[in-house]
Order: sequence, then C-alpha cells, then structure tokens
Amino acid sequence: MADTAQTVTDERLKQEGFGARLMKRPELGAIAGVILVTTFFLITADSTMFTLSGIMNFMTPAAQLGILAIGAAMLMIGGEFDLSIGSMVAFAGLIFGACVVTLGLPLILAIPLTLAVAAGLGAVNGVIVLKTGLPSFIVTLAFLFILRGASLVGLKLASGGSTQLRGVRDAVEGDWLAPMFSGDAFGPIFAWLAQIGLIDTFKNGTPKVPGIPVEILWFIALALVATYVLLRTPQGNWIFASGGDRNAASNSGVPVRKVKISLFMVTALCGALVAIITVMDAGSTDARRGFMKEFEAIIAAVIGGCLLTGGYGSAIGAFFGAIIFGMVTIGLTYTDFDQDWFQIFLGGMLLIAVLFNNYIRKRVTGER
Repeated sequence: MADTAQTVTDERLKQEGFGARLMKRPELGAIAGVILVTTFFLITADSTMFTLSGIMNFMTPAAQLGILAIGAAMLMIGGEFDLSIGSMVAFAGLIFGACVVTLGLPLILAIPLTLAVAAGLGAVNGVIVLKTGLPSFIVTLAFLFILRGASLVGLKLASGGSTQLRGVRDAVEGDWLAPMFSGDAFGPIFAWLAQIGLIDTFKNGTPKVPGIPVEILWFIALALVATYVLLRTPQGNWIFASGGDRNAASNSGVPVRKVKISLFMVTALCGALVAIITVMDAGSTDARRGFMKEFEAIIAAVIGGCLLTGGYGSAIGAFFGAIIFGMVTIGLTYTDFDQDWFQIFLGGMLLIAVLFNNYIRKRVTGER
C-alpha cells in the first residue's frame, strides 16, 4: 500500500512539469512584461535609454513607486487595500518638513517621529476596518481625503499660507544620516570607474552618473526583505492565510487581526519612507506629493501578480511591476510617442494583468 501511494505521488510530481510550476508563480506576468517593454523600447527608443545614465533615469521613479507597491502588495496578499498611501506620502512629508525646518530637529529624531506618526495612522486604518467590518476600500478612501486635506491645511499653517514648505535641504545639510536618505551612494567608486574609462564623463572629468540613487538601494533591500518574510517565515504564512480565508486562518490559530493591522502599518511606513526620501531630494515638501500614487502602487502590485481577492501575490512581482512603470514613464521621452499614451498603457496593463491573474487562479484552484 505504501509503495502504491508513493508511486501515485511520484506520478503527480512527474505530471507537473517545470512549465506548470512556472505558470503558478505570481510574478511571471510582471517578468514577462519587463521583457516585452524592454524589447519595445530597444526597438523604438533612442539608444541612450539603456546606457547607465538612462537606466538610472527610469529606475529612480520606479524605485519610489516600487517602495509603495511592495507595501501595497503585502497588504493585498493579506486581503486588504490602502487607498490612502499616496496621501500618506504628502502628510508624512509635512510632518518630516515641519520637524526639520520648523522645529529644527536633527534627522535622528525627525525620521523616527515621522515614521511613528505614519505607523500610528496605519494602525488607525486597520483598527477601523477590523472593528467596524467596513471594506478597507471605503475606510482608506476616506483617509485619502482626510490626509490630503490635512496636508494642505498643515502646510499653510507651517509656511504662513503657502502649500509648499521650503528649506529642507539647508536644514539637513551636514547631518550624518542625510546620505542614507538622499543623494547618490558609492560616489567614490563611480568616480574611480570614470577615471579608468568605464563610465562616461563630462568635459570637466566628472562622471555623468555620480552614483546609485539611494531610493534604488532602499527599493532593492525592501523587496528582498519582503520576499524573505513572505516565503521563509511563519509571519509570511500568516499573511497568505489571512488573505485567503480569514475564518479558516483564525480557526488555525493565526492572529488575523494583528496581521492585518501590522500590514496597514507597513503600508503607511512605506509611504513615510518615500516621503522622507523625496522631500530630502527636492529640498521642500508640498501638498501634491504622492498624488495618484495609491492607484499606481496598486496597479503595480496587480501587474506583479497580486489578486484583488487576497491570498496570492509576490513582493518580487510588485518589484518588476514598478520597473515597468518606470520604464514606460521615462522611456516615452526617448521616443517620438506622445506622453499621454502612458495613461492608455496604464489601463491596458491593469486589464491584462487582472485577466492573466484570474486565469492563473483558476488553473491553481482547478476552477472552470
């Protein structure tokens, strides 16, 4: 009997080949999308798009969006949405700007304070969703307007009537933490590469690419950490279980409430991180920061394989989904196409991703 059971198992493993296992990977569509978009721009765009300088040009906005998308993806896997993440970028930018400019706090205090406020607001989102039973779509939509309005009012109070708060760059200049959240990393290495001729330089000898923008490093690090948590830890199993079948997860001992509230906090923290990075890079904060980014983050997560119903998805998929956004956003400037084609692309990619993910879900579950 044992031999028979073993034989049946072996036959099932043989039947599910590499192609079948590959089709079940949530990030497959995003990786295929990156390949297709890259091929498209290799054919249509100026050759400078894929130089080191061009790659940094599209990876920088991809990284800023990707940090949001990874947080959104983890929350979607857990079965919830956060439509306030874009407004959180603006509000956290206000908090951070007020800390360093108005209050004169050093970064070692301003950054944790900003992150703490964001995490607290994320927890409020989660508690309201779980206490009331309202859809997270509705609750976070309300917070979208609340935080955006609070950003407008707060900036006017902090700046004396303006919707922009300047002076951030001067306030953080010389702070030992500033290089971790602003500017380019590995500058000396890139200068050396320019000296030996591996990187193009300007006429004065300075490298055209002075380093790797720090947001790209944060983006990669966050993708790796999120992937490890989802695939290699008990907490990752809890996230998938909470999004797949909440009642079954609760009956199995999964702390669903804590998991979901924690995910709302993670999403808010991702918004705050983007706020800190972009405010320091720009040297100012404004009320429109993060505008519409909530939808782009969710679309990038969906392109990356996240199901709208929860319980399925990938942080690496969101990583590649954000890269697609960055490539198209900047890549169109290297072509003769009108920039407004980006909106058409956005809708088309979302529809294709949803259809593809739905097909994969049916393949995995055996539905017809």
